[in-house]
Amino acid sequence: MPIIQVNMMEGRSDEQKERLIAALTEAVVSSLGAPQESVRVLLNEMPKAHWGIAGKSARALGR
Repeated sequence: MPIIQVNMMEGRSDEQKERLIAALTEAVVSSLGAPQESVRVLLNEMPKAHWGIAGKSARALGR
């Protein structure tokens, strides 16, 4: 059972997340030949205040 974990900053729409899940699933199916129903995708959304870039939070950088 392939499991994909994605860590990303908060702020994307539900529709964007659905598209990402579908695209990642298709990539695993086509590249590994895994059955679609066996693929798991876990999205971990991080608050921008918890995401550091070059010593500052993403929130402080306006991202």
